[in-house]
Amino acid sequence: MHTKYKPASSSHPPRAIELGSGIGLTALALSSLGWDVLATDISHVISSVLEKNIKNNLPALPMGSGLIQMRELDWSVPPDKWTWDHELAVASPSALPPAGGSSALLRPPFDLIFSADTVYATELVEPMLRTLHALSTMSASMSGHHFPPILLCIERRDPQLVDSLLASAKDKWNFSVERIPHKKIVKAVEKGVQWDRAEWEDVEIWKLRLHESRS
Repeated sequence: MHTKYKPASSSHPPRAIELGSGIGLTALALSSLGWDVLATDISHVISSVLEKNIKNNLPALPMGSGLIQMRELDWSVPPDKWTWDHELAVASPSALPPAGGSSALLRPPFDLIFSADTVYATELVEPMLRTLHALSTMSASMSGHHFPPILLCIERRDPQLVDSLLASAKDKWNFSVERIPHKKIVKAVEKGVQWDRAEWEDVEIWKLRLHESRS
């Protein structure tokens, strides 16, 4: 997938953060296009699958690929409890060892926020939207530019849940909500990969962005 999003600052490569990275496939793909990516998930996922998969596949990325870093970001932790100076976590419900405080750690502002296949439980909707709102606000405030776009890739297994998420994003959290036309997804997938259509036919991609009123 080629992306036309421009970084807020030309002093660094475009920078993205992924929520719920899972096995890290999307983070690896975006890194291969030259983006620096902070791949986040809960600690169990990072230790069981994400860290191993990222490290195993990094050598296969082309020259010019961006950085990939992995840190815990638990959506249940309020944004005022986050830290960007710890090498293991941005937000963790557990006590962490002392931080190294490396200046090389990826942190806001982010030029893109994205998440795939993370909408599957009602109790996660509001924590997720709160996290997206905080990341958007931090990025706009620190860059002095517009709020970054958010891309949500959703499989509509539970239509009521998806509709609730999108309605809350718009009505409570002040996001604009726009669906990427399905024909664009079809064109991109059929051009780039040879996946059976039944595997992705029901996938939707939604673009969210905080309104410029910043309320």
